[in-house]
This record gives sequence, C-alpha cells and structure tokens, in this order.
Amino acid sequence: MSKRITEVSKLKVNSFIVIDEEPCRIVDMATSKVGKHGSTKTRIVAIGLFDGAKKDIVLPSDSKVEVPVIEKRNGQVISVMGNNLLIMDLETYQTFETPFPEEEDLKSKIAEGVEVEYWDILGRKKINRVKK
Repeated sequence: MSKRITEVSKLKVNSFIVIDEEPCRIVDMATSKVGKHGSTKTRIVAIGLFDGAKKDIVLPSDSKVEVPVIEKRNGQVISVMGNNLLIMDLETYQTFETPFPEEEDLKSKIAEGVEVEYWDILGRKKINRVKK
C-alpha cells in the first residue's frame, strides 16, 4: 500500500491521484482564480483505474493529496480461468490471480503463455498491456 503525498498544484492531466481509496488517472483539471475571500481552487476530474468510475473533486490548490506509487512489472499468463487469469511474475516467479482486463484490445490478445506488463497499485494488480 504505497502512496506519497503531493500538492494539488503539482498535479497534471494524465497523472494519478487517490480519491476515496481508489487510484485514479486525472483526465481534466481546472483552476479558478483567487477570489476576494480565499485561495485558488482546483477542480479535478479523474477515472478510477479499477472501477472505471468518474470522480470529481474540488480542492484548494495548496492542499495535500495522496498519489499512488505504481510499480510496473512483467509477467506471463499461466492459465485462463473463466473471468480470472493466473499470472507469474517474470522476476520473482510469484503467481497471483487477477481479473480479466475490461479493455477489448487487451482481451483479444490474452492467451496462455503470453507476456504482459501489469501494474501493482496499492496492493492490487491490473494488466496494462500485452508484450510482443
């Protein structure tokens, strides 16, 4: 469960943020100007990496937020078991189960023996791409 803390003003579109304990990719940001009372506010629109839900938050630009530390690793598909895959990490040889990816372009390429890149985010794993 690795996260780090950063200021809202340092975030950019396509970077990552943790909202409600869900790692998300930022798809839109807008900063309002300083008003008569208070500081600048930043509106962040993000999509959950695991649930695909759209999340919208407004925070002061100088506030602190959690950013997930994403570990990119390589693995091999050992077995396809219905809606789950059994993956073996190519460095540690550790095996784990993960859900079949939702993205159609990934679904069509996945088969036993195929190498994949997966992300380990906050103790959860997500297949990001199929390697050739």
